[in-house]
Amino acid sequence: MQNDHILKQRILEANITVHRQEAKYYERLHPEVYSRKEQKRIVTKLREVDRLIGNSKKNALDVGAGTGNLTGKLLQMGYHVTAIDISAEMCDILKKKYSSFLGNRLTVINSPVEDLTFERDTFDLVTGYSVLHHLPDYTAALQTLTGLLKKGGVIYIDHEASPFYWTSERSMLAAVIKGFYLHSNPIINSLYFQVTGLRVPMIDYTLSDYWFKKDHTLNHQDIETVFRQSHFVYYKRIDYYQNATWTPNPLFYPYRLICKPEMSYWIAKK
Repeated sequence: MQNDHILKQRILEANITVHRQEAKYYERLHPEVYSRKEQKRIVTKLREVDRLIGNSKKNALDVGAGTGNLTGKLLQMGYHVTAIDISAEMCDILKKKYSSFLGNRLTVINSPVEDLTFERDTFDLVTGYSVLHHLPDYTAALQTLTGLLKKGGVIYIDHEASPFYWTSERSMLAAVIKGFYLHSNPIINSLYFQVTGLRVPMIDYTLSDYWFKKDHTLNHQDIETVFRQSHFVYYKRIDYYQNATWTPNPLFYPYRLICKPEMSYWIAKK
């Protein structure tokens, strides 16, 4: 029990450290998030989610908001957004980017998800992009978030490894293509960084991305259990393929044709 507490604390501290190191580089370091194709996909999904909400007052909680990837899009959609992030540096960047909304339709809070103290049934929409795998206890955090959602509200959790990410492909060809594809992304991106002159800092993601590891993976059955036990009327995981490079990756299309998708998002309605 004590060891669990120590591990959770180390994961929290690692996330604070990592996001302090990468805050000012974040949007240039992550083509899997900020490529044109991925940004377009996110906008499409947010619009789908918005249409699902019953009697929406346009009140959203963006968890692990970072520099405002989802927050900015929600503001453009007319939402009042409460943006939460554990990184003070990320929060500062988010505030500067969307300063015109502060005190009006945007509230930014520097806090761990675990310390949220909002009243139950507060938000029409709860969002989290690339967040769960950073949390020490993601199922407990998800239980907290479901309680903050009003009846008829929707939770949207995106950019998490699918159940297929770490599994071996059935055919030799698929396994080879998957290996080349996933390993080619860092190579292509590093070449891009060299050409553009971006000096990427060395960052250790071992603990900060704790549940994005082969030996301790995110359990989507546990996520489904949270929604089921919270009596959500609808919940579904959708798997998708990720094109994680700034420049075109020639392996993307054979990879998509032959291999299983490596990423997932959840949409659930209360």
